[in-house]
Amino acid sequence: MKAQAPTAYGQGLSSQARNLHWLLTNLVDEVPGIHSVAVVSSDGLLLLSSDPGRAEEAARPGGGDGPRGSSADLATIVSGLGSLTQGAAKLMDAGTVKQTMVTMDEGSLFVMSISDGSLLGVHTTPDCDMSGIAYHMALFVGRAGHVLTPELRSELRKSMESPQ
Repeated sequence: MKAQAPTAYGQGLSSQARNLHWLLTNLVDEVPGIHSVAVVSSDGLLLLSSDPGRAEEAARPGGGDGPRGSSADLATIVSGLGSLTQGAAKLMDAGTVKQTMVTMDEGSLFVMSISDGSLLGVHTTPDCDMSGIAYHMALFVGRAGHVLTPELRSELRKSMESPQ
């Protein structure tokens, strides 16, 4: 199942926010093997998603038991894994965590640092081209990192909370 690119975004957003949505759409559309993508703030809040409708559904009261693998679920997993690996790196005096990859029988999960604690998480199919996924994630991070300011993160949070 191919991830859905964001479709309802754009109305009332700044050009930087629209550009970030465009980058996410390109990542989803151009890279085979992606199930879902989430950009998560340093405090664990979902900022961008490849499936905004499912994030909204999971955020509604009683919607927390929504579909497995929803954007809200991916954001929670990405945030937790990011926190765990950052804590491990600190305990080991190993510096900053750049990327984490978890391979499973039925897929993989990649987590990459963007900037200021924000993370990019990508859930993939088991037969994806891992080096291709990592390369395209690095491109996204390189393009998104310098524009993901506190003001833009706030705007993105608000756009995820408001009805699409």
